[in-house]
Amino acid sequence: MQNHSKTLHFTNAYHSASGGVATSFHALLAEANTAGRPMRLVVPSDRDYIEEVGDHGRIYHVAAPRSLLFDRRYRTIFPHRYLLVRSGAIWDILRAEQPDLLEVCDKFCLNWIGGLFRKGWHGGVKRPVLVGWSTERMDDQLSAYVSRTALANRFARWYMRYCYTPLFDYHIANSCYTADEILGSMAARHSREILVCTHGVDCTTFRPARRDAATRERLLKMSGGNARSLLILYSGRLAREKNIGLLVDLMARLTSTSEVDYRLIIAGQGPMASWLAAELTRRSASRFVFLGHVADKSALARLYASCDVFIHPNPREPFGIAPLEAMASGLALVAPASGGILSYADASNSWPVPADASSFQEAVLEAARPDARLPRTLAARRTAEHFDWPIVAARMFNIYDRLIETRFGAGGKAVTELTCAPILR
Repeated sequence: MQNHSKTLHFTNAYHSASGGVATSFHALLAEANTAGRPMRLVVPSDRDYIEEVGDHGRIYHVAAPRSLLFDRRYRTIFPHRYLLVRSGAIWDILRAEQPDLLEVCDKFCLNWIGGLFRKGWHGGVKRPVLVGWSTERMDDQLSAYVSRTALANRFARWYMRYCYTPLFDYHIANSCYTADEILGSMAARHSREILVCTHGVDCTTFRPARRDAATRERLLKMSGGNARSLLILYSGRLAREKNIGLLVDLMARLTSTSEVDYRLIIAGQGPMASWLAAELTRRSASRFVFLGHVADKSALARLYASCDVFIHPNPREPFGIAPLEAMASGLALVAPASGGILSYADASNSWPVPADASSFQEAVLEAARPDARLPRTLAARRTAEHFDWPIVAARMFNIYDRLIETRFGAGGKAVTELTCAPILR
């Protein structure tokens, strides 16, 4: 059996109903088990415990308080847990695992672990390859939650240049859109290699054959529709950065001007759920239903395949696993013509349009026609198959192996490079 290197991953973007980052880690853990690769994950939790994942995976749950600024469902491992002392849960994990590669998916609290190792302050732990995994842009996060001013953008650029980029040996981004922020803020003396490896999709679970008459009938009944109604689906977190106000504007226009009866199905939770429900009730005559978080993947796959059009309103989406799941399910995708979604979506397999209610309305009206919808949804499924998790995981594991070999095997020096993986359709 091949002797694989061990990777250890830290993130704060994780809870029982969280989205893309957790989905990606679980998929990578599954593929690591298949490949016999030892992979470890450290996440915040309500208590300390260890979860074994197959024969080769392990998740360390570390007790941490709830998030102060963002979604309260998340918890945060703060820097004082490892910066001020060389003891406690974080250092116990590092000493026990002695990883060959340490990857951090966090720009605010966990990134400083990389700085400690680069400074040589890691007594008792061998020096691993240090990787920053970017799954969102800091400037977009600040714009959504703090300020949209030029000052906030300048701070994001300064922080990325001096407090994030230099702390790691290499950077991996989930899209060229996300990588552009790192590349644009990088100082020459802190040059780092940047590689792009997208997230993936479970094409076995999410597929058109999951369409289910009983599920569709139930959705129509719950939303007040009828057999002639078209079902629009949004699946994702109900948070400020997701631009969910566009859902309200779109449904108001469709309700007042369209001859077709549209019903909105919302699968997800988040801090803006109450606001969204109130606005949809006021402006679109309650033509919607909230399903909450759909944890069961089979049920979620049936939900996708049993609807007609998937709406993704965020023009600054770092990548977007949910839209890719919709494409794999044979659903017509209407999304902004910007952000990381363009890693896989274009006019041949979806409806990428400006992120305004008028453009979205025109796209939905066209996507509602079966003759217009079928060619693009067939192309969408073919596209999604190139992002199937076994393919994406193998690409990610190859990157890990190359970085370990480059750093410690061949002794090569990293150079600034933006490599976008070829997208095949």
